[in-house]
Amino acid sequence: MLNNRIKNFDDYPFRRLARLLDGIAPPMTLSPVSMAVGEPQLGMPDLAVTAMMAARAGWGKYAQNGGTPELRAAIAAWINRRYDLPTGFFTAEKHLMPVPGSRAGLFMAALACVPEAKPDTNHKPVVMMPNPFYQVYYGAAILAGAEPVLVAADAKNQFLPDFVGLPDEIWARCAMIYLCSPANPQGNVASPAYLKQLLTKARQWQATLVLDECYSEVYDHTPPVGGLTIAYQNGENLKNLVVFNSLSKRSSAPGLRSGYAAGDADVMAALGRVLDYGGTPLPLPVQAASVALWHDEAHVTAMRAHYRENFARAQAILGNRFGMYRPDGGFFLWLSVGNGEQAAQKLWREAHLRVVPGAYFAGNSWQPGGNGKNPGQEFIRVALVHAANVTEQGLRRLVDVLG
Repeated sequence: MLNNRIKNFDDYPFRRLARLLDGIAPPMTLSPVSMAVGEPQLGMPDLAVTAMMAARAGWGKYAQNGGTPELRAAIAAWINRRYDLPTGFFTAEKHLMPVPGSRAGLFMAALACVPEAKPDTNHKPVVMMPNPFYQVYYGAAILAGAEPVLVAADAKNQFLPDFVGLPDEIWARCAMIYLCSPANPQGNVASPAYLKQLLTKARQWQATLVLDECYSEVYDHTPPVGGLTIAYQNGENLKNLVVFNSLSKRSSAPGLRSGYAAGDADVMAALGRVLDYGGTPLPLPVQAASVALWHDEAHVTAMRAHYRENFARAQAILGNRFGMYRPDGGFFLWLSVGNGEQAAQKLWREAHLRVVPGAYFAGNSWQPGGNGKNPGQEFIRVALVHAANVTEQGLRRLVDVLG
C-alpha cells in the first residue's frame, strides 16, 4: 500500500554515499573532514539571532502560509533592488510566495505545475532538467506523475543543457523545466541570451520555467543575471516563469529554512494552494530573522570574500589537476578523477576525507533510443564551505591521495 513511484528513484546522494563508505575504516590518526555537503559553515549572522530572540513570543503562535506583510515587503524590496526592476512590475501581493526553504518550494512547484496530461495530448507529461541535477528536481517530477528528461550539461556545451534543441515531440509533452544558475555542481552561470531563448521556448509550448537561483549571491566577480530581469527585458511580464531563492547560501543560514518563490501570478496562486494543504508555514520568529537578513547586505559581502579566499587556496593547491577551474558562482569544485566512486572510497580510506561521487548527482542523459551516459561518472563534488584553514587541509589531503 505504498506509492509505487518511489521505486523509480534511488536513495538520496548522501544515503548512497553512506552505503558506499560503510565498512571502510578511515585513518583515526587524522581528524575527519567532510567536503560532501553544501552546508555553509560561517554561522548565521548575529543580526538574525537578535531579531529571532526579539520575536520569540511568536513560537507560541501558529503562522500562516504566505508570510507576514513585513516578510513579503522585505523580500520584494530585495528582489526589486537586486534585479533593478521598475516599480509595479513585480509586486509582493501577486508575484511572491514565501516558502520553507527553496528545496521544499522546488519540490512543491511540480505538484502545482504538472498536469495529468498536457492539453491536446494523452501522453505522460515531461519535466526537463539539467544532468547533473539537484536530486529534488528528479524526485519531484516522478512523484508529480511526470517523466524526467535529463539533458546533458557537460564541458562540451559549457555545462548548459540544450533544452531548446530537444525535438518537438518532447516539448509538446513538457510541463516544466528546472534549471539552476549558478549551477550545482559545476558553478556555471546561464547568460541572458540563453535564458531569453529558454523562456521564449517555454512560453511557446506552455511550459513553466523554474529557475533555481539559490547560489545567486555566491559569485566570483559579476552578479548573475536573474530570471525576473530577463522576463522584464523580453516581454515585460512574468508568465511561465517561477524563480526560487533562499537565505541558506546567501546568509549562511541553511537551518532557518526560509526562502521564496517569485514569478507568474497564476503559479503563485496554485503554489499557495499546495502550501495550504502540505506546506510548513515559517514560524514567526524565523520570519522576523528573515526580514533582518533580507534588509542587510554587509554579511553577504563578507560571505563572498570568504568563498573567494577558499577558491584562491584551491587554485594554489590543485593547480590544473583534475580539470580544476574557478567557477563563476557557487562553492563547489567539480573534479575529474576517472572514477568518482573509487576516488571517494580512496579518500575516505586513506585521508578521512568525505566527498560525493559525481554520478550520485546525475543519471543517464536523454537521447533518442535512451542510450545516454551518466555525465557525472568520472567526477567528484567537493564543497568549499569550511573555514579557509580546514578547506586547505582537506584539499591537501585530496592531492596527497589522488596525485
